[in-house]
Amino acid sequence: MFEHGQFYWNELITPEVEKAKAFYAKTLGWTYETMPMPEGDYVLAKQGENMAGGIMQTPADMGGAPSQWYAYIAVDDVDARAASATKAGGTLLRPIFDVEGVGRIAILTDAAGAVIGLITPAPMES
Repeated sequence: MFEHGQFYWNELITPEVEKAKAFYAKTLGWTYETMPMPEGDYVLAKQGENMAGGIMQTPADMGGAPSQWYAYIAVDDVDARAASATKAGGTLLRPIFDVEGVGRIAILTDAAGAVIGLITPAPMES
């Protein structure tokens, strides 16, 4: 279950995944589970039994982008909310896309230029 308009997920995109994992393990006590994905491994960070976020290798199409955390806000209809965001002065940074078992995602900037993700989460299996 998700709450529309609430922060839903955070992920670190970095060219140095192992260095980041070591840092957060030493600093916060995070442990990790690796999920093989077609585009490369996705690392689930955990605090005890709870999910803390994700870590992934910087995709090739992001060039030499620095390491950065991305926050995602859950929304009821990502397509409609992305359209509203662009009308309000935001900019869609790439086409809206689906991640199987995760949800439908839009990456955009707000009117002040901050990058944010919107996600309509996939239904959870019971």
